[in-house]
Amino acid sequence: MASNRHIVTHAGGRYRLGVDVGGTHTDLVLFDQQAGDIKVEKVSSTPANPALGVLGGVRRFLDAGIDPGEIGFFAHGTTITTNALLEMRGARVGLMVNAGFNAIQEIQNQSRDGNPFDYFYDKPSPIAPQSRTRQIPGRIDYEGNELAPLDEAAVKDAALSLASAGVESIAIAYLFSYMNPDHEQRTRAIIKSVAPDIHVSISSEVLPRIREWPRLSTTLVNAYLAPVLTRYIAELSDGLDDLGITTQQKFLMQSNGGVMPFAAATRGENTVHTLLSGPAAGAQAAAWMESAGDKSQQGFITLDMGGTSADIAFIEGGTPLEVTEGVVARRQVDVPALDMTTISAGGGSIARADGGGFLTVGPESAGADPGPACYGRGGLRPTVTDADIVCGFLNPGYFLGGSQGLDIKAAETALETHVGDPIKLSMREAAVGIRRIVDERMADEVRVFAAKRGLEPREFTLLPFGGAGAVHAAAVALELGITRILVPSRPGAFSALGLLCSDVVHDYVRSELRPLDTLDPNHGEALFAELERRARAELIAEGLGDEAAEFARELDLRYTGQGYELRVSLDGLGALSNDVLGELRTRFDARHEQIHGHAVPEKGVEVVSYRLRVRVSVPKYVAPVITVPTDKTDSSPALKDHRMIWFDAKTETKVPVYERDLLPPGARLIGPAIVEQMDATTVIPEHWGARLDEHSNLVLDYDDPSKGASA
Repeated sequence: MASNRHIVTHAGGRYRLGVDVGGTHTDLVLFDQQAGDIKVEKVSSTPANPALGVLGGVRRFLDAGIDPGEIGFFAHGTTITTNALLEMRGARVGLMVNAGFNAIQEIQNQSRDGNPFDYFYDKPSPIAPQSRTRQIPGRIDYEGNELAPLDEAAVKDAALSLASAGVESIAIAYLFSYMNPDHEQRTRAIIKSVAPDIHVSISSEVLPRIREWPRLSTTLVNAYLAPVLTRYIAELSDGLDDLGITTQQKFLMQSNGGVMPFAAATRGENTVHTLLSGPAAGAQAAAWMESAGDKSQQGFITLDMGGTSADIAFIEGGTPLEVTEGVVARRQVDVPALDMTTISAGGGSIARADGGGFLTVGPESAGADPGPACYGRGGLRPTVTDADIVCGFLNPGYFLGGSQGLDIKAAETALETHVGDPIKLSMREAAVGIRRIVDERMADEVRVFAAKRGLEPREFTLLPFGGAGAVHAAAVALELGITRILVPSRPGAFSALGLLCSDVVHDYVRSELRPLDTLDPNHGEALFAELERRARAELIAEGLGDEAAEFARELDLRYTGQGYELRVSLDGLGALSNDVLGELRTRFDARHEQIHGHAVPEKGVEVVSYRLRVRVSVPKYVAPVITVPTDKTDSSPALKDHRMIWFDAKTETKVPVYERDLLPPGARLIGPAIVEQMDATTVIPEHWGARLDEHSNLVLDYDDPSKGASA
């Protein structure tokens, strides 16, 4: 976490607003910096135009008396680019490549969605088919020298032909442009001179790294999504201005867990950095919780279960795990991102009986429109939320604090019609079965995710959030052998809260292959200085200034002859020197042994890429610390009801229901019990206890009955 000694302040703004758009609901958190408290709103998402849901939620705050001129900070997490890529609703894209290299997109690499032996593998359709691919004469060699001049006439002809073909965006990916971007930059200038309305993405800015296919693929995805994001941000910004929220401090969450200004989001090369904008906010909130004082055993496993999916991440030492290469919607996208996995296990995931008579759940989701059957908006098929309400875990009269009623009869009908009757199950058996399937699926995904990274889930605390996370958390934890769960104070709006816990972060990379033992430290310093100059210029252009910037350096290193490299931090080493390069070699060997189980100290090492991360700290929400009494606290004032629930299909259990906002500090509950609040419900099964800690988190601990009574 960056030091707080350099902080961008937002004078004149009492409020900070975070907005996260999910598949079913849009969550808004308003932080009052004077009072130190937060207000939460949840509205239905508007998939056809997500900006409408955002603006509708903002209006609720304004209608309640919030002065729009006092909102000095706005941060937004969105799935607009992710959904556009998943649904293939991006721009019509053209591609320019070096003459003779027009088949890179078709050849790609040996990847077959993780299975190299899938002989029936069908590659995703090309973003820019051959009919919209143009070959341009001209070549740069691997050292950045010009072998053949750029054919500017060919560029002009290609631009005009692509424009006449209705292309909205053009991707340019020339060989070795990361060593010398002149040809790509000149190509862009020519395109703009003859077709100024066409968006242009050049690989030397989107991903100036070695390897043709990842660089080309990332640039194509960027070109495909840039017009979508630009239009969305423009519409949202105009809508906020119309509401009177005119602050320049408007930010968009990135995949790396940091935010960037709207101005940076509309710059062409940054679009691809928003693909995990929505899920990243929740992981960042968890990281900030741990670094700010909410310590767990080893770290957190986050379980963000919303309306359409469940997102999983690991947090260690206040830092989410991170990757620099990934696949989104079967497309190679090699940009820094939080290491997360997503599965189709949300409250809106649809259950059905398949052709073989087996119960299945997902991947199709009811989304926000029409939503689960119990929403009463025309949805007829049963979902996980319908199963939850039939099992008694959700209160049909207190959904979203009572602002939205749930139709339990519609849920029962959907379960019987589409699941129970086809496979001869009772309505209750169908509901319990749906819950069991989705819980085991989430647990299995955590196991696989952890195994690939050498982690043991039982050593972590499970941190559930999203509208449905705390309903299913205990069942998932038991499957994994996890005995501690931490439910944050506002689980349903936790991702939106994460937007108020994030710094401005930009990442830069530049490839240049050199043996480590012959690298001139001055040359390496010059390359880092070049990245820093670019970073400072962009911060100034974004209105942030560069005086508050903190820079972190890394090198991508590999053993000579290896195909892939590891990131090695220069943290604490200072400027490059021969001694620093020697220490980097030691760090690389240790890192290689940690990741791969062995090191080869006698083998040569190559520098592959230079990485720079710039961070500008912003004020963050910090949960107030409450005094927890040492003696027993009476929880009866929070007891609001008793309800019959079904943990299995045969046993009905009467449990107490508590209002979370009325629980006193230090309150302790014994399961089975249910805790309700406006934005979420927490289920506490038998053998689990819960207590309210000093940060208003609800901490659940498991008392294993097989080990006898707890001391």
